[in-house]
Amino acid sequence: MSFRDLIQDVFRTLWAHRIRTLLTMFGIAWGVVSIVLMVAAGEGLRVGQAKQAESLGRDIMIVFHGRTSLQAGGTRAGRLVHWVDSDLAHLQAEATDCQYAIPELEQNDVRSHTAYNAAAFTVTGSTPEFAEIRSLGVSEGRFYDSSDESEARRVAFLGSDAKKQLFGSRPAVGQLVYLNEVPFTVVGVMSSKKQNSSYDGWDVSKVFVPYSAMRRDFPDKPPGTPYTFDQLLVVPRSVEHHEACKGQIRAILGRLHSFDPTDKEACPIWDTIQEAKAFRTMTDGMKYFLGAVGVVTLFLGGLGVMNVMLVAVRERTREIGVRKALGAPAHSILRQFFLEALIVALVSGGAGLLIAFGICGLVNLLPMPDFFAGLLPTWQTGVLAFAVLGTIAILSALYPARRAAAIDPIEALRYEAGG
Repeated sequence: MSFRDLIQDVFRTLWAHRIRTLLTMFGIAWGVVSIVLMVAAGEGLRVGQAKQAESLGRDIMIVFHGRTSLQAGGTRAGRLVHWVDSDLAHLQAEATDCQYAIPELEQNDVRSHTAYNAAAFTVTGSTPEFAEIRSLGVSEGRFYDSSDESEARRVAFLGSDAKKQLFGSRPAVGQLVYLNEVPFTVVGVMSSKKQNSSYDGWDVSKVFVPYSAMRRDFPDKPPGTPYTFDQLLVVPRSVEHHEACKGQIRAILGRLHSFDPTDKEACPIWDTIQEAKAFRTMTDGMKYFLGAVGVVTLFLGGLGVMNVMLVAVRERTREIGVRKALGAPAHSILRQFFLEALIVALVSGGAGLLIAFGICGLVNLLPMPDFFAGLLPTWQTGVLAFAVLGTIAILSALYPARRAAAIDPIEALRYEAGG
């Protein structure tokens, strides 16, 4: 039999048993679709949550001032601790595992107005690295730079919502905004930003100015002094330096302010890196769970495909006997069953991949909640499911076909389906 005749015979046979063929194809396609969608949903949740976590800032620790809970160096417990400007030089020189340690000074009741509107916003002063550390994108103009900081220029960078309230749809860059009647020139506007966490309000509703200008025009309020600030923003050199950086910060500040470095009440730290690690552990657990569910789904789908293929081949035992009686060799019979199973696996697996990716594409056209990045399918998952189910289908066809081809033609012709 030529290869062309063999292919025609394969398709005639598949059509003659079309119900059984469709059931097998449905089992393979459904297995591929379910696995791809399951993993795509898990990946979308992981990516969405990671993006939300980065909206506050990437790999940062916020070091707040607090009140001592332990006695140290002859000082009483319950003493209020404030960070001061002179701390910065020590931190930058001695905290070698930290990339940044910058101050942040705020006033949350500053009256702001322009020629068009008025409002009350939180005004934040820090160094130029603040934009990178806190993930502040720029939609118009620029963020203040080192020359603005060194010369204490009265320049302002507006959050996107603050700009809308103060200027509406008008351009803001180059215009004046009055902060407690002090004129500041707008040098930039922040791009829209979605946050899922904050320690002092949403960035889109703030006004950002250089630390030197903030220190001069809006100093810390009592019980603070003209030299104190609200919190430190600390970034380790890498995630691996995270714990060492945190330990150095506590040790240096404890020495400078005479408190026990182990006193967490004196030096409270919001550790976003530790939170990120905990979240990574949770997503890894979710990945393993989805993987286990996927294995079970593949197993059940494989059982369904196997049963259909076994029954299909057993019912064709008489057909195999006729072929052998007419002189067909065993390898020719096996080749036909192999091609039948291969075609079924390729068509149904390919259809499953197209359906799964099509569903993901359609779902991703819809608006998504902030914590969910959509259905993010991976080809690796689809190909794996395709390969597993396709292999099961082929082996489930070849095994009984080989046994049937090995028996005597007379016995094969006597075989009754269901007997």
